[in-house]
This record gives sequence, C-alpha cells and structure tokens, in this order.
Amino acid sequence: MKYIKDLQENMTLRGIYLCKVKRSAETRNGKPYDNLMLQDKTGSLDGKIWDPNSQGIADYDEKDFIEIVGDVISYNGNLQLNIKQLRVAGEGEYDPADYMPTSEKSVDGMYEELLTYIHQIENEYLRKAVEYYYVEDEAFVKHFKGHSAAKTVHHGFAGGLLEHTLSVVKMCEYFANSYEILNKDLLFAAAICHDIGKTKELSDFPDNDYTDEGQLIGHIVIGVEMMNEAIRQIPSFPEKLANELKHCIIAHHGELEYGSPKKPALAEAVALNYADAADAKLQTLTELFKAKDTTDWLGYNRLFESNLRKTSV
Repeated sequence: MKYIKDLQENMTLRGIYLCKVKRSAETRNGKPYDNLMLQDKTGSLDGKIWDPNSQGIADYDEKDFIEIVGDVISYNGNLQLNIKQLRVAGEGEYDPADYMPTSEKSVDGMYEELLTYIHQIENEYLRKAVEYYYVEDEAFVKHFKGHSAAKTVHHGFAGGLLEHTLSVVKMCEYFANSYEILNKDLLFAAAICHDIGKTKELSDFPDNDYTDEGQLIGHIVIGVEMMNEAIRQIPSFPEKLANELKHCIIAHHGELEYGSPKKPALAEAVALNYADAADAKLQTLTELFKAKDTTDWLGYNRLFESNLRKTSV
C-alpha cells in the first residue's frame, strides 16, 4: 500500500483508500465532477473525478473503501489526485487499521500515565468524580482511548483526545508546582475532564464527524452534564467545589467568542485555558510542519493570523 504521506507529484497511483468525503459539483461550464477526500492513517488527500459518468468510474458512496487509479498533481501548492478509474473494494481487500490515523505514542502507556495523575488527587470528592469515568466505567475508558480531540484542527486521530488530555495535565502540573495560588487537586481534575464531552461531540472513526448532540450542544456543555452525573453519584459532594470544577470546564476556551459560556474567574480556570490553548496550537504547528516538510513559508494561516514557516535548523 502506498501511504498518502509518501505521495509525490507526477506519480501514477493505484491503491485502496477510504472515501472520507464525497461532494458532487459543476464546473463553470456546467459540467459535473466529484470532489473527494481520500484518507489513510497517514493523512488525507483531495481527489477529483472530472468525468464521473465514464465507464471506468463505478458507483460509490461516502465512507466506502475504494480502489482508485489516478495521477498525483500539485495544485496551489498542495497535492491532489486526478482519478481516472474507481471501484468499491470488497471486504478482505483492505485492513481498516490502515485507514484510521492513530497516535504515534502508546495509547496504553499514555493511559497508565494519566492514571498516575488521578491517583495524585488528594481531595476525595474530586478524585471520585474523575474515577467515576476514568476508572470505573470500562466502556468510557475504551471509548476515550480511541477517540480524537478534534475533527481536523489538532489531534484529529485515534488516541488524540488522550494525547491532548495528558499534555494539558502535564502543563498544569508545571503551573501547580510553580504557583502556590493554584489548587492542584482542582486543576488536575479539571484538566483531566476538560474535554470529556468530546467523546459525545464527535463520532468514532472512520467518520470522526460532529454528532447531532455535538452540533446542538457542544463538548463544553456536554462535559458539564457528564460531570454533573458523576457528582450526583457522590454523597455530600460540596456544592461550592462542584461549581468550581464545572466552571473550569465551562471556561477552558477562555473567551466567549471561542465557545466558552463564561470567561475564567478562577486561577485554576486561567491556568487550564493557557495549557489547553498552548497544546492545541503547538500540536497544530506540529501537524502543519509534518505535512509539509520544508523551511519555505507556508502562507497565511487563519488560526495563527500569520504567515508561518519552520525554523531553518
């Protein structure tokens, strides 16, 4: 199998890929064509079928595994595939694991490390609230381990939610050890649970798309609802502490325009916001630079509001 990350301009490609997206469109002259996004575990590639009614193009649907023949070209600085032949692949012709982008780190190893932070939470109420999902709920643990942290922007791969969560917790550990004003137990609990709602906001692979619940409610509110469920199962959970934990989750995006219903009002919420934003942006840069291994300027990026390039050494 030729992985997407290894493709180069002027290649002629034959292989089986996941049709992640299919969109029918028309040229300016009214001629129909298909826009596709092909995916394997190493990345995605835009594809075009300029003559979808030709004999070499079989009927296919979004989320099908398709065998394609086409030419790799460069368009506006990005690789693209002009598809000449297409058929739907049968079961047994492909391994689904080859088409699911996955963390390069050990998922089990990361989860064991995350558990060490849960064990460090000394406050009995906060620890039990976290353990309600991350220790006692086996179905949740399995789901969490395989989930992504985003559809496209950062950590958009299986194990990405775990990788992002662990990174945020580690940054919060540094903050807690450096600034005495921070309540370490609250910060650890909030960091571990800040994106818990993404397990319901986004669907599993290969879709990795917004669910109806995710579109209507969003992961922040979903996360607060999930923590409310855990808190209700713990007798005599202090109301003030529950509100502080939920506030950290509600405010972890920092700004109203970024989706947080409230701006940070606690030091722990401020620390969590900075840790979350730092990991998201640095991982986004990591994935950008990995996709385009060059020290040339990459062009204006809307997220960073800047032209970007990798350092020369």
